[in-house]
Amino acid sequence: MKRNSFVYFFKIFQLTVMALIAITIFLRTEMKRDTIADGGIYTGALFFTVIMVMFNGMSELAMTIYKLPVFYKQRDMFFFPPWAYAIPSWILKIPISFVEVAIWTFLTYYVIGFDPNVGRLLKQYLLLLLVNQSAGALFRFIGAAGRNMIVANTFGLFALLMLFALGGVVLAREDVKKWWIWAFWSSPLMYAQNAIIVNEFTGHKWSKLVNGTKLGVLVMESRGFFPQPYWYWIGAGATFGFIFLFNILYLLALTYLDPFDKTQAVLPQETEDYPVSAQGNSIRRRSMSSGSSSTRTDAIEANANRKRGMILPFEPHSLTFDDITYSVDMPAEMKTQGATEDKLELLKGVSGAFRPGVLTALMGVSGAGKTTLMDVLAGRKTGGYIDGNITISGYPKNQSTFARISGYCEQNDIHSPNVTVYESLVYSAWLRLPSDVDAETRKTFIEEVMELVELTPLRGSLVGLPGVTGLSTEQRKRLTIAVELVANPSIIFMDEPTSGLDARAAAIVMRTVRNTVNTGRTVVCTIHQPSIDIFEAFDELFLMKRGGKEIYVGPLGRQSIHLIKYFESIEGVPKIKDGYNPATWMLEVTTSAQELVLGVDFTDHYRNSDLYTRNKALIKELSVPQQGTKDLFYPTKYSQSFFMQCVACLWKQHWSYWRNPPYTAVRFVFTTFIAIVFGTIFWDLGSKWKTQQDLSNAMGSMYTSILFLGFQYGSTVQPVVAIERTVFYRERAAGMYSALPYAFSQFLIEIPYVFVQSLIYGVIVYSMMGFDWTAEKFFWFIYFMFFSLLYFVLYGMMTVAVTPNHNIAAIISSFFYSLWNLFSGFIIPRPRIPIWWRWYYWATPLSYTLYGLLVSQFGQVQEQMDSGETVENFLKNYYGFEYDMLGMVAGILLGFVVLFTFIFAYSIRAFNFQRR
Repeated sequence: MKRNSFVYFFKIFQLTVMALIAITIFLRTEMKRDTIADGGIYTGALFFTVIMVMFNGMSELAMTIYKLPVFYKQRDMFFFPPWAYAIPSWILKIPISFVEVAIWTFLTYYVIGFDPNVGRLLKQYLLLLLVNQSAGALFRFIGAAGRNMIVANTFGLFALLMLFALGGVVLAREDVKKWWIWAFWSSPLMYAQNAIIVNEFTGHKWSKLVNGTKLGVLVMESRGFFPQPYWYWIGAGATFGFIFLFNILYLLALTYLDPFDKTQAVLPQETEDYPVSAQGNSIRRRSMSSGSSSTRTDAIEANANRKRGMILPFEPHSLTFDDITYSVDMPAEMKTQGATEDKLELLKGVSGAFRPGVLTALMGVSGAGKTTLMDVLAGRKTGGYIDGNITISGYPKNQSTFARISGYCEQNDIHSPNVTVYESLVYSAWLRLPSDVDAETRKTFIEEVMELVELTPLRGSLVGLPGVTGLSTEQRKRLTIAVELVANPSIIFMDEPTSGLDARAAAIVMRTVRNTVNTGRTVVCTIHQPSIDIFEAFDELFLMKRGGKEIYVGPLGRQSIHLIKYFESIEGVPKIKDGYNPATWMLEVTTSAQELVLGVDFTDHYRNSDLYTRNKALIKELSVPQQGTKDLFYPTKYSQSFFMQCVACLWKQHWSYWRNPPYTAVRFVFTTFIAIVFGTIFWDLGSKWKTQQDLSNAMGSMYTSILFLGFQYGSTVQPVVAIERTVFYRERAAGMYSALPYAFSQFLIEIPYVFVQSLIYGVIVYSMMGFDWTAEKFFWFIYFMFFSLLYFVLYGMMTVAVTPNHNIAAIISSFFYSLWNLFSGFIIPRPRIPIWWRWYYWATPLSYTLYGLLVSQFGQVQEQMDSGETVENFLKNYYGFEYDMLGMVAGILLGFVVLFTFIFAYSIRAFNFQRR
């Protein structure tokens, strides 16, 4: 808990900000006590108070689930009984509740203008303390019972929806149907709400007599609350009981529920078996005992491999770099420790050349700058300062054209989880091969690449999430290589392709790499502590030491003879033992400690050697364009047109959504179920408008449905977009498409899903609530439902785009959902909002949703209510709603959709949270 202090500090900060906003909206100078309508505003303030204190405990749900795997492991190993874990997690939250509730209560009570009595202030504090504790216990129970975020969020949201809808404010007690009355009496929110309202409206300030009855009693009776003073203690007692009930249920869930079985990677049965021993890893391998090898077999294999994957010709390219330096701004921590320079150099004048058909290993100890050098050469750095010369076949490197002839296999195999292996390759080839390559040729080329990297048996397998579903780590590595190969690149960079693999998996991946080199491409790999066999697969070595300097750049030779000869020629370097791994020996004898012992600077030794002279001559030779060659030129930045980029992105998004039932299907089921539940709770309320409470019930149903459905839609889309955004960073860096087609497809793919869900919800709820069956009213109902759910989805997407990860996005969006809730027009109608806050009402999308839904159904009703005014006039006077504004409201709602889409697209294009 101490190490999660950020969460608690943020909750306190959020509560403080919301309290300050609340006191400026419900300011005592604006809060009158003359009519029942004035009492309604106080009711709204008290309702907002209860739900803020209650929902501030929602972070308990995620934190409970986060800690469950460790708990289950310790429980099953009998570290402690479950009660020993459950009780402290409750007790430790009590001091936090005291602080949170004190901040809210003491900031808001007198400024809002609640009854100025110290006893009632302390009673409100006590009640909110109990509410906070019961809410925390409820969220812990939901987390322990749900056991993962999808289940807990879905069922937890449904439970909260029931508490909310049947808490006595959204729907008055007299209007609760008999088949739902049990849920009304089971709702903790009902008891808390009734208690806090009784505490306020039985006060001295509400003792004004109206027709012989106290105004406070009339306010409570008009909203269906119990007016008797003892209901405070009933409510407080019931809330206290719920604390124990939810904590006991939490304990039972911890005791008797087991974790969901973790879905491991399901590996398809490959149709071919590639035994490691039979082909000697299919890479050039020496026999340690005899020193002989099958040279003839290797030569035949290499010759055959040169013909594989070659239906599309490519132009071999060399890459040279001379005196490359890379520096970043000096970190503030290092400046405080005494560093005086403005910049920190990570690469210091490194030079080298990579040639076609040559497999180069880029090695060094941790911190030597291997990946930094590769990122600089590949153009993947997002910051820093680069100096030096980089040429491609003798011409200066231009990143926009270089991206078209190069591939980069990242260490983390980043792929969309819900597409197949074949679809991943089709997608990459579609967007990266030249537009003049016809579909049939492209398809044949993909098949050849799949054969080259041995993925043909896995063509129909879903990629899945790493270590959870789909492909194994080794298969994902091969897919990463294949995704780059189908772009038909001339130069390929691979960042530690064997990291995290066992010996057999590493051998399979290296066989794939060797096959790639044998097609005549230029391949560079960073590699960390390779085995003897893997090291033997490389032709040349680029060795670096800590500080970003090279110490050996040259051929390895058979059994690494050239490397060994070079270092053994340095006086004092120990000889390699027979059978010892040359890669390990090389790293051991070139450490900083060895340099001090030997009194040798390996960089200086290398730069004074014949090898360095030969390398400089080679760089000079390759840095001059050959006769008859031309510099790389492409008429467009991307291989495909903007339209084809959109089509390809939409095609992939379609499969990603279609094969993601935890997101799409759960949302369908949730929407349908909520529609049926709401239809039964608010049965036939759409045809009633005789009293103010009837219209308040109708608005409450709309308010609750949009708030909860919107919250569910907005929160569930965030992890989906966050996963795809990581893939987007890789694909954009590879030059596959610009940001706009990606953003456009992400927006478009949501439209059919949201529309069908809106239609399902609209038809069920519209018919069960008994709204007027006219084409115009039904159209407006569907219109406002669709665009409201759509802007919630887009808002969720937008918050991910402007934040580093979906956890921060969830925190930020939940804060604004609280504001939208307050300014929606339900808790406090627009005419009663102080003038200095009314602008935010007009800036809140939710307010337009409620405006449109209510006015489209009741805005033209001319029948008189019990109060004597018409429904149309009541809406205008109390809520400030006018039917003539319906078209403008509909247009503004559409504008929010466009605005959020634009911000999402711009943020995806402008912000890159992947720092390299």
